Amino acid sequence: MECVIIGEVKSNVTEAVDMDWGEVVSEIVLKPRYAPGLLGLDDFSHALILTFLHEAKYDPEVHLRRHPQENMNNPLRGIFAQRARHRPNRIGVTACEIVEVTENSVKVIALDAINGTPVLDVKPYVPLYDRKDATVPEWIDKMMRDYF
Repeated sequence: MECVIIGEVKSNVTEAVDMDWGEVVSEIVLKPRYAPGLLGLDDFSHALILTFLHEAKYDPEVHLRRHPQENMNNPLRGIFAQRARHRPNRIGVTACEIVEVTENSVKVIALDAINGTPVLDVKPYVPLYDRKDATVPEWIDKMMRDYF
């Protein structure tokens, strides 16, 4: 298996946190050879950003089953029932609002990735594919109230 890093996140956030990503503006700067791939992205309001969570650490004893955000008020859940950064494969995915597309970058709001995070892919958010009618358990709504 091979993954290619197509760019890097530029942001004022330098440490991973579990809250307040909603106002964070980040710029995804692509490597020159991938920049032409941004053509037409500015026609979309949102994009899915796939990242490599380079500072995450996965320990199955700690992370395979855990209380989300290390909060004992949240139910014990398996890693595949939550969006925690400490995963078997350190892949992050976030749906973000597009602020601006330039020749070699995309500026987005609410990307939960720190400065220097490698970017693996950028995909347009398409409701037909990405399902606006999805549902989540009540504990997610409660936990995420202050996240974004």
